[in-house]
Amino acid sequence: MFFNCGPFCSDHTHQHSTDDHFSAKSQENLADLTIAALKDRIKAGNASKKINAVSTKKKIKPNETTRVISKNSKGKLKVVDIHCHYLNPEVAKKTASLGAEKYDNSIIFANDLTRQTNVKQMADRASKLTGIDERMRDMDKMGIDIQAVCPAPFQYFYFTEPDLGAGLAREVNEGIAKIVADHPDRFVGLGSVPLQNAELAVKELEYAVKKLGLRGVEINTNVNGMDLTDPRLKLDKFFAKANELGIAIFMHPVGTSQADRLVNHYFNNIIGNPMDTTLAVSHLIFDGVIAKNPKIKFIAAHGGGYLAHYWARMDHAWRARPDCRTIIKSKPSSYLKKIYFDTITFDPTMLKHLIDVYGADHVLLGTDYPYDMGEVDPLGLINSVKKLTKEDRQKIQGLNAMKLLKIKV
Repeated sequence: MFFNCGPFCSDHTHQHSTDDHFSAKSQENLADLTIAALKDRIKAGNASKKINAVSTKKKIKPNETTRVISKNSKGKLKVVDIHCHYLNPEVAKKTASLGAEKYDNSIIFANDLTRQTNVKQMADRASKLTGIDERMRDMDKMGIDIQAVCPAPFQYFYFTEPDLGAGLAREVNEGIAKIVADHPDRFVGLGSVPLQNAELAVKELEYAVKKLGLRGVEINTNVNGMDLTDPRLKLDKFFAKANELGIAIFMHPVGTSQADRLVNHYFNNIIGNPMDTTLAVSHLIFDGVIAKNPKIKFIAAHGGGYLAHYWARMDHAWRARPDCRTIIKSKPSSYLKKIYFDTITFDPTMLKHLIDVYGADHVLLGTDYPYDMGEVDPLGLINSVKKLTKEDRQKIQGLNAMKLLKIKV
């Protein structure tokens, strides 16, 4: 993550320089949204109401879908990035006073050097994270034709009261829908849902998919430290609705909880992110969510975490112990093979392992744009995989994502 405090922190005691968070140009673009006015809106409870953030000349029609051709202007099959982030600047400024940093594991479990490095990264990359023009130039440089834009992970807002969280998710989703409406040939959208309340999550999921035309949602790998299958969350309703809609659920962690041993060396990202994905996917498998909801297209970020590369241990446990067979009827890896994985492995050998084990049709190009832990040459990585057929390469570069996200050809 980027911050050692909120992204639009105005606390003078933090002694931020004028470049700590945003460039002068970025600040100018946000000048019309004052913190004082937004605080008043939150106090008034407007965030819990339906907020039409898409108040532009170009309206989004209900259930509108975009027809996107499968080849670019050079006659090549389109390249789709399944893993890239957008920070909604209006929502970020509006929520600056909420103290989100107190709930962000990537900030809590980090040392001073990591926090300083993240602040510098924010100063360097804020325009990429919050804007569109530079984003599209970078896409062209990387050979990306279409991005599946999803929220910046620290805009989940699971820590808020449910009504406020639902209102913020609505604004995030309508902001992404506006980007798609403005540039339908370059973007499709993945939204957000308030997982701290199952009923509101179902409601927002339906709105995001049916009204805004988003192709799925991004969720954290835990909800305020609780597993996605924790009975207290009652998320069976959410997963059932996602299954009914047949949408994609992109699972993206924000470090991991209880990470006292991961404070130094940026370990709560390097180790914590794949660890939390491993925990989340394991619970979805062993607690029967994947078995019950076969129409959900689960996508596991960062190459699927550790589980994707060490699946045989859980299969052995399932065979050897009754406490590993309380719910699922087949070996765990049989459900794992239903998961989709992005290519963010940073090594052609690891990527080849994903392809060999799960099939080229379950691997999707991803960059993690615009973070410094992202893949800057995704096509180069894919092309460096030995003995990869042209057909499989085309699947990974774009055809799989186009099918998964229902990008019409």
